[in-house]
Amino acid sequence: MVFETLEWVGGVGGYLEMIDQRLLPGEFLKIRCTDVESLYDAIKTLAVRGAPAIGVAAGYGVCIAVQGLRGGDLSAALLGIEKAVEYLGCSRPTAVNLFWALDRMKAAAGRFAAENPGADLPALKEALLAEAHSICRQDKEMCKAIGRHGERFIKEGAGVLTHCNAGALATAGQGTALSPMYEAHGMGRRFCVYVDETRPLLQGARLTAWELGQAGIDATLICDNMAGVLMKQGKVGAVITGADRIAANGDTANKIGTFSLSILAKEYNIPFCIAAPSSTFDLSTASGDEIPIEERGADEVTSFGMRPTAPDGMKVYNPAFDVTDAANITAIITEKGVIEKPNADKIALHLKDVNHGQDARATSD
Repeated sequence: MVFETLEWVGGVGGYLEMIDQRLLPGEFLKIRCTDVESLYDAIKTLAVRGAPAIGVAAGYGVCIAVQGLRGGDLSAALLGIEKAVEYLGCSRPTAVNLFWALDRMKAAAGRFAAENPGADLPALKEALLAEAHSICRQDKEMCKAIGRHGERFIKEGAGVLTHCNAGALATAGQGTALSPMYEAHGMGRRFCVYVDETRPLLQGARLTAWELGQAGIDATLICDNMAGVLMKQGKVGAVITGADRIAANGDTANKIGTFSLSILAKEYNIPFCIAAPSSTFDLSTASGDEIPIEERGADEVTSFGMRPTAPDGMKVYNPAFDVTDAANITAIITEKGVIEKPNADKIALHLKDVNHGQDARATSD
């Protein structure tokens, strides 16, 4: 990729630098997060978004939180870390990678304190930064592996439909849903990507279209309500989207509008694939009925670019995500391989060896 969505700059006293995705495609600007409040705001207001990227950012957020701690009492430091974890965890409720990364950082701190009772605070800070770097590195590796496993769903000369943004802008690496496209493109395969605009915040139009253009991949932007006619016309050979949380049975939460695409794809017998790292599975959630769905402000629907698009006082329903039933999903593509026709047993078997430094709960826009 020609850009880094987020990166840590410096050592334990460093900061997190991220592309401000609220400004794309009109302006390319990076912001610095030097305290947990600015990171919370960046996550909440979608300056950084995408489940994997949020998780990586949260990992570094714990490192930022400990920078202000003083003294040599590790027990006091652990309390400070727990407070920061709780605070950052309130920023977005649906993307499970956020909680997975925060839990992992908290566990790393507790493990370090237990194994090194005589250690000082600077040593803990070094250990936490190493753990955050590990989360970031693993995300990059998982993205690449997802691409290798998923490129077979992109056929020569075919059209591929994607929704929202699950590319490099949503991860630390080359993305999840877009990763198979990058791999197929790198192999010289010719195909067209149809990019849903993704109302109401236009992540497809603003982010995915921009990102694919940077990579030189043939892309066509469509309004969300045009996907059905494209499928009817035979122009779509596969649908590939990302995920913000996958339940134990394979039900998947993703950007609002994904569920509708799954129904259309099923009607026209088009493969519908979810691409996500194993960190996006939440095995403590039995089905999609239990996934918390974030609802966002009415202004996202009633205005755009500071201009009203609806009458004053209009009632608004604005869920940020919906849940696609596992029965509508052809395959889930992870860094470990492909789960065909996913269900609880297949997912449990697929993930049985996964352990990214955390329990089986969730090896997690």
